[in-house]
Amino acid sequence: MAYPTTTILSTTLFLVCFHQSLAINSTTYNIFDLGANPNGQIDSTYSMSKAWSLACASTIPSTIYVPQGRFMLKHLHFKGPCTNKAITFRLDGTLVAPLYNDYGAIGNIPHWLLFERADGVSIRGGVLDARGAALWACKTNGSNNCTTGFTTLAISNSKNVRISGLTSVNSQMFHIVINGCENVMLQGASVLASGNSPNTDGIHVQLSRGVTILNSQIGTGDDCISIGPGAADLWIENVGCGPGHGISIGSLGKDFEEAGVQNVTVKSVTFQNTQNGLRIKTWGRPSKGFVKDVVFQHAIMSNVQNPILIDQNYCPSNINCPGQKSGVKISNVTYQDIQGTSATNVAVKFDCSEISPCHGIRLENVNLSYQNRSARATCFNAGGTTAGIVEPSSCLF
Repeated sequence: MAYPTTTILSTTLFLVCFHQSLAINSTTYNIFDLGANPNGQIDSTYSMSKAWSLACASTIPSTIYVPQGRFMLKHLHFKGPCTNKAITFRLDGTLVAPLYNDYGAIGNIPHWLLFERADGVSIRGGVLDARGAALWACKTNGSNNCTTGFTTLAISNSKNVRISGLTSVNSQMFHIVINGCENVMLQGASVLASGNSPNTDGIHVQLSRGVTILNSQIGTGDDCISIGPGAADLWIENVGCGPGHGISIGSLGKDFEEAGVQNVTVKSVTFQNTQNGLRIKTWGRPSKGFVKDVVFQHAIMSNVQNPILIDQNYCPSNINCPGQKSGVKISNVTYQDIQGTSATNVAVKFDCSEISPCHGIRLENVNLSYQNRSARATCFNAGGTTAGIVEPSSCLF
């Protein structure tokens, strides 16, 4: 069907006017125009804070623009609620933290960049450089004078947040934390830290619902992705992990009154030379916590020490272990199409609680080997089923 020329012209004119209207009914705050300095040494905190205040109070969609360059920022608290529910951070440059031992510049704060009670915020592109290497060295050298360090980016009690194309490097502690949030999308992230950097988890999610993590590459000295109490409806897909400690649910059960983890899907993920692959870890102590309805699907392991692991006697370094039985109930966990190589001869280990055994574990088309030969599986208090080819042979009861 051919449309009349007048219809085409009218439609074209409408689209042009519509896009012009959108352009008119929005505003941009360039932090350089607000006094920020791109040399990475002069404090630009005020300029960024001013841009947020203006955007937050605006009644029209707003963009906070960070041009090319390195902009040094102290602690920033992007606090809502805002009048504006369409704020976009467009980062062409790099945000740089003060050096960890410059206590007067930033203090002993838990977060460097904190978004709280934000609604409708988007972060696009850019680099966050927390300059954590000196702090890692201090900690690994056993010094008593080290500061704790901070999380690079925290999203707290917020909703409808989008983060795309963001790079986080050399965090002092966790890179990105999503806490108490709803409807958060993180895609195209690049998270980088040394494999021996302590407590530098890539992305941590807790007490949040509807979080999606897509198409990201994460290499750290701790968990690539960690899933804490109260996480529900979490979707992780097309993520590469290494170096690091894998993708972990937990640790859980540290507190008796603790929210559970449920409805988690992890699919199309790869692990390269990591300590763990797909892990669930809980402390050996009483707890009302639980893990249920988890699917691990389409994973490739390459020289991974513990490709599939449930550890309900978690106690890092065996220091101050509670020495009790885990009360966290683990059920309905599926491992489907898990392939590759283990760096140890035990490729599958289910070490479940004696008082609350794992049940509903399902292994389907699992093929893991060790040095070109069959690996082993070990099970304690774990029950479930298998389907298809499962190597190493299942030990589930």
